[in-house]
Amino acid sequence: MYSLSTCWNSHRHTDGRQMLREIRDLGFDYAELGHCTRISLLPGILEAVAAGEIRISSVHNFCPLPLGVNHAAPNLYQFSAERPRERELARRYTLKTIEFAARVKAAAVVLHCGSLELKNYTDKLLELAPRREKVADKYARLCEEVDTRREARKGPFMERLSALLKELGPAAEAHGVKLGLENRQALEELPLDSDFSFLFRELASPAFVYWHDTGHAQIKENLGFLHHAMHVESLRDRLFGLHLHDVQFPGRDHCAPGTGTLDFAALKPFIRPEQIKVFELNPNLPVAEVRRGIEHLKGIWGEDSPAG
Repeated sequence: MYSLSTCWNSHRHTDGRQMLREIRDLGFDYAELGHCTRISLLPGILEAVAAGEIRISSVHNFCPLPLGVNHAAPNLYQFSAERPRERELARRYTLKTIEFAARVKAAAVVLHCGSLELKNYTDKLLELAPRREKVADKYARLCEEVDTRREARKGPFMERLSALLKELGPAAEAHGVKLGLENRQALEELPLDSDFSFLFRELASPAFVYWHDTGHAQIKENLGFLHHAMHVESLRDRLFGLHLHDVQFPGRDHCAPGTGTLDFAALKPFIRPEQIKVFELNPNLPVAEVRRGIEHLKGIWGEDSPAG
């Protein structure tokens, strides 16, 4: 199941039906409603779905955006936040997203799960990465510092995250929707890549699945924090869907597949036909480049993405 996220084209449209028709005209039977879906787009979206013009593979929390928010805001309210009010808003709008996902017959809701309150190590390391050999000692010290500080601080943030997810599980089960916990690109964001397996053991509900973002994982591999293919292999039994995009070293993501350094062939053994595969591309990419990226990946994984 290949799909295209509306994060690529929603900003160009005031009519949700026309937005989805543009995706359909690129050859897609499915679209993902991205975290930039404005409430004003909903009437057209519902018309297109009701008419059978396109199907919705997945929606990205929060969707639709809260009233008055008109820009992409997946981290607007964080599950791990210290303030109870913020966590309550995260719960409320995620429940609305689950209900909306069921209404448009989407199989999954993709979640950003929160972050640690740390200074931004990711940007510092991305700035140093092109000169990594020349500043090896400084780079190594920063890597050690972020590892130490993340482990020291993560406890209460993960507890709050886990508690809120457990509240959401019954609603997802009742609506027949999976909750995809997405790997993130920033080192300060949750869950840490090494904690996914532990979190899934703690979350007993089958509603919780793994959602793999290829660009986010590649950025962490570029920084030296992750082996991309091994990470996917470790979570292959939970892998329900993917966001597909390439990365130009070290951290320019949402590029068309084939225009960066990501080795999609190395991931092929873990890809199954039933998984949702969503191209999540930069809004500035022209149609021709989008088409080339789609063709590039399908040339590696195949039209139906058979397991390797």
